[in-house]
Amino acid sequence: MTGAVHLPIVKTLHWPDEAATARFALALAAQPQVRLAYIELQGDLGAGKTTLVRHLLRALGVQGRIKSPTYAVVEPYELHDLNIWHFDFYRFSDPREWIEAGFRDIFASPGLKLAEWPENVAGCVPKADLVVQLGVTEDESRQVTLTAHTAVGAALLSGLGITSEHNAP
Repeated sequence: MTGAVHLPIVKTLHWPDEAATARFALALAAQPQVRLAYIELQGDLGAGKTTLVRHLLRALGVQGRIKSPTYAVVEPYELHDLNIWHFDFYRFSDPREWIEAGFRDIFASPGLKLAEWPENVAGCVPKADLVVQLGVTEDESRQVTLTAHTAVGAALLSGLGITSEHNAP
């Protein structure tokens, strides 16, 4: 069968500096599918998860202060044609909080969802369309692994020009 998508799709990138992170975010923001995506950001403290989110939100047109939702758990952003929710589940420990906070309703609604520390809500969140795993190398650059788990995630990678023949936008 020609054109079949076999998931998951895993690609590795190298970002030598923050400018590379910004270029990736700009390219990702240009993909129409990002407006429907659930993207998980994984990596240790200081790996660049929030930095990537900030660049992505700016590229999508968010104005004003973009803050980390570490204490609030979620920061919502409303654009004229797009709702965005940035979650940080670092301090999340009880799955009952998920239900009480109404996050199930947010994930059921249209818009872009970005989640840092998604492993702390495993079993509550749906399968991510795209997982971005960030790791810091010895020279402070970033090793980035992108994993598409759904057709939306595969479309994002394809739209970025990340196929079996290409490794960077």
